[in-house]
Amino acid sequence: MPAHETHADPLLDCLVQLTNLHGKPYTAQALSNGLPLVDQRLTPSLLARAAARAQFSTRIVQRGLDDVPQGLLPAILILHGDRACLLLRALESGRFLLQYPESESPVEVEAQALLQDYAGLMCFVRPQFRFEPRSVQQGMEPRSSHWFWAVILENRRLYRDALLAAVLINVFALAMPLFSMNVYDRVVPNNAVETLWVLAIGISLVLIFNFVLTTTRAYVVDAASKRVDVQLSAQIMERVLDLRMESRPASVGSFAANLRSFESVRDFIASASLTTLVDLPFVLLFLVAIAWVSPWMLIPPVVAIAAILLVSFWAQARMESLTLKTFQASSQRNALLVESLTNLEAVKTLNAQSGVQRLWESSTQYIAYMGGKIKFISSGTVNFVQTLQQLVTIAVVVIGVYQVQDASLSMGGIIAASMIAGRCLAPFGQVAGLMMQFHNARTSLNSIDNYMKMPVEHEAEREFVSRPDLRGAIEFRNGVVA
Repeated sequence: MPAHETHADPLLDCLVQLTNLHGKPYTAQALSNGLPLVDQRLTPSLLARAAARAQFSTRIVQRGLDDVPQGLLPAILILHGDRACLLLRALESGRFLLQYPESESPVEVEAQALLQDYAGLMCFVRPQFRFEPRSVQQGMEPRSSHWFWAVILENRRLYRDALLAAVLINVFALAMPLFSMNVYDRVVPNNAVETLWVLAIGISLVLIFNFVLTTTRAYVVDAASKRVDVQLSAQIMERVLDLRMESRPASVGSFAANLRSFESVRDFIASASLTTLVDLPFVLLFLVAIAWVSPWMLIPPVVAIAAILLVSFWAQARMESLTLKTFQASSQRNALLVESLTNLEAVKTLNAQSGVQRLWESSTQYIAYMGGKIKFISSGTVNFVQTLQQLVTIAVVVIGVYQVQDASLSMGGIIAASMIAGRCLAPFGQVAGLMMQFHNARTSLNSIDNYMKMPVEHEAEREFVSRPDLRGAIEFRNGVVA
């Protein structure tokens, strides 16, 4: 048993052997080229990315060697000492048939000896099903996964947890208005001190749970955004390094600026404004609560929401064009900066400092002008929403006074309705900032998406022939040169 022999990259060699076993041979260089190897070795965290190049799916689990389904074999076992081997099958005699990268043929190993070397990680690597081009009708090709949304879907469980937390947070938001209404309508008139303490303890528990859920939601969104950021950044850089030389952009500075704009996408998926987007659908819940208190009090928030949506759509149309122009101008200015620094000697030799300075200042002035217009629209929308929130509170109180005079509403109902109305319009206060971040992120995403569609040297749809043993035994006989 070659358990103590050293090998350059056992995990990578196991993956190469596994591709050979499945009839889809790939070389070690084709699987690992461009990956961020650690000490020139493939790590378990990079195994999935290397296997994906050969159209293999990977799942790494922590489990024992008992009752491994034969249909999932061969599998890669991670051993102690940064070693690995292939588990081909379990034999009836309690032994295992293994394939070590150091040996050319399988060996039988006792279960006890393998357990001493086994680190507890098992990697199931299976070939993905691929449609042959000749079997797919034109116009009916299966849709390939998008590089951005595929990563988002991989982390959908984290976003699902954040959504569930948002549901409970918005339900708990109704507790305080209901607490105030019951205190004013039932506790104060009847001097029910015992009921007061019961309600106070209950609302305190709700507030504690709300604090825990809010903190948990922020942590989950942050964890998801970090994971997405790492995966997408690695994918973008890997794609850039694999670009064909004839397809590389003419302006390196503009190319770098567009890639750097990915930060706006990262900031959007990690910002607190994203939680505002999740809270918007729950506005309907608060409207139903207001209607339960008094249907007449539903009029002010509904009118305010309609006005906010109209102003937001107008601002969205204006900000979309302004954001695109600002993005293009920023890319152009960054291209000027990078190319000027790269060719500084030529700029000085040709005495072109004046022209470069003029282009720089004109670009800066244009970006500042466009940025001022964007901020004016954004701040104007925010101020409009805040003013409407105050007007809605006034309108709800006025309507409530008339209903109290008609004995159709209580004093606690006015307080509860005004509190719920304020909570109902709270998410719209961040709509302007959310729209500005959204447009920046969408513009950046579209720009990067164009680069991700450029031809690369190793297309995922292509299968490359593995020829590890090339011999230069070529002869030219009976040739005639015209």
